[in-house]
Amino acid sequence: MEYRRLGASGLQVPALSFGAGTFGGRGPLFGAWGDTGVEEARRLVDICVDAGITMFDTADVYSAGASEEVLGAALKGRRDKVLISTKAGLPMGDGPADAGTSRSRLITSVDDALRRLDTDHIDLFQLHAFDAGAPVEEVLSTLDDLVRAGKIRYTGVSNFSGWQTMKSLATAERHGRPRYVAHQVYYSLVGRDYEWELMPLGLDQGLGAIVWSPLGWGRLTGRIRRGRPLPAGSRLHDTADYGPPVDDEHLYRVVDALDEIEGETGRAVPQIALRWLLQRPTVSSVIIGARNEEQLRQNLGAVGWTLTPDQMARLDAASERPAPYPHFPYRRQEGFARLNPPAV
Repeated sequence: MEYRRLGASGLQVPALSFGAGTFGGRGPLFGAWGDTGVEEARRLVDICVDAGITMFDTADVYSAGASEEVLGAALKGRRDKVLISTKAGLPMGDGPADAGTSRSRLITSVDDALRRLDTDHIDLFQLHAFDAGAPVEEVLSTLDDLVRAGKIRYTGVSNFSGWQTMKSLATAERHGRPRYVAHQVYYSLVGRDYEWELMPLGLDQGLGAIVWSPLGWGRLTGRIRRGRPLPAGSRLHDTADYGPPVDDEHLYRVVDALDEIEGETGRAVPQIALRWLLQRPTVSSVIIGARNEEQLRQNLGAVGWTLTPDQMARLDAASERPAPYPHFPYRRQEGFARLNPPAV
């Protein structure tokens, strides 16, 4: 396994981490992801730890807390050998106190997560979404208190926009609060929006990207091809509307390029898609999920080798999309490009 610094922090994380979204299996979305119980989860954790995957990611909203409970049970007896990453902020109920990142909600969410995970600390705690109703200074002072209390060790965000992230970092700097070190983001060969604003911000501010859904919400498994129906076992039948949209022709163009490189490398399509991410700027760790041992072992094949510069360039070209404003002048007009060379 490769290990990397998490952004500008001193924390070392594995290049691949394991996402426990398939643990628990409650509700229409997470039930479609998987319903892994404690015994099977222990087996998957065994494989991960043996392979050097030492960080496990979950969230309170995953299966209404059941994911944290199953992960905590699966890690019992080896807590000191692993890192736990969890998130809070999305709604856990219909009441006014069941969502957001107010001081009260954060304290309750962390205590609830510690109980479900059966641990005394969370290695990386991330805000799952920006809460426009919670003052940034209130959020940061609460996280500072939780760090000082030893309940969390590092902080990060997930799914923030550029201005939301930068406002938080500037406020932390101004008031002497702990700075976020990680941004958990959607990024894949069929979803490169992260590169326009959040990647340059991460480079400038020392935020490490932790990538969720690196296979494009299950589209880059190697089973989806031009002119074929969606495979019977694909979770896209039940979950496509929950995830990031992808134009079919764009997807097929990327898959064609992956197929070509599969023939050159002997590596499976998902391994190539994951490897591309691991060779991108700011990426500290890529979260892999698995409903069974076969999927997990295949995803582990993304480490220990590299794509050539030519192969990376071909994947870049196949997956490129037109830049949105205000970014397109910096790609198309020489004067803009001279002032701001691209981060990638």
